[in-house]
Amino acid sequence: MSHGISDVLTNVALPKTQATITLRVIKSFEYRTERSLVLHMLNLEITTVGELKDMARRAIQTGSGWKPYRNVHLDTLKLYTKAHGAKTTNLIINMDHDDWIFDDDARTLAELGIENETEISFFNHVAYNAFKENPEIRWDIPQ
Repeated sequence: MSHGISDVLTNVALPKTQATITLRVIKSFEYRTERSLVLHMLNLEITTVGELKDMARRAIQTGSGWKPYRNVHLDTLKLYTKAHGAKTTNLIINMDHDDWIFDDDARTLAELGIENETEISFFNHVAYNAFKENPEIRWDIPQ
């Protein structure tokens, strides 16, 4: 007997043609500067990696509150977590699984296994590699 609570998991609650995706737009790895961009009604079957990057860049360039992010060269997408999946201990990006980087701009999000309520990190690849070499967090270092 249901009391208004659905047993349907959120990742399959909406069809792949009407998904909600959260992009974790990363300005700085060292200072953990990140802001979430939520995209609704995304068609995962036809939206490509390149189109998702362009959508995010347009939103950042035109949206209020995104001014501090407009000078960041955002060029890379990487899976952070899927709905009901395990999350990493890093608060802004999954540092494991470099094979989760979406390096083919022509592939659709559905081809990559993206589902409703997936979280994806959007960042500068050069800054990511530098942080991997020296993963020092600076926001908590006393001055």
